[in-house]
Amino acid sequence: MFEKVIEPRMSETDRAGHINNTVIPVWFESGRDEIFKLFTPDLSADDWKMVIINFHVDFVHQLFYGKPVIVKTWIKEIGNTSLKVYEEIHQEGTLCARGEAVYVNFDLKKQKTERIPEDIRTILSLHLVGNQ
Repeated sequence: MFEKVIEPRMSETDRAGHINNTVIPVWFESGRDEIFKLFTPDLSADDWKMVIINFHVDFVHQLFYGKPVIVKTWIKEIGNTSLKVYEEIHQEGTLCARGEAVYVNFDLKKQKTERIPEDIRTILSLHLVGNQ
């Protein structure tokens, strides 16, 4: 599992003081940073490999400003050219959101998918759901 702590910003709240629902996908994406670095170590846009093709979010509990959140990211499936992640956001020990996203390893210059390299597959497999 990959884990990241995020401090909510005031600008991420709605009029009721809750974290706005549009922020959650952004936090999930931030939790994927270590996965992105496996495919593009310098995070260069010129060499970017990970293209999102699907995601969904389940909103489970309210989130609030002023309390840190923990984004937890696991690998759910590793295909030939794609991977599925499972994600959760927790605040004060409570599950507040969960989601899944599917990414494809994609060569932007050639405009085609590529097989996920074996060394990256090995690292990803260490983070499979159920391994932690």
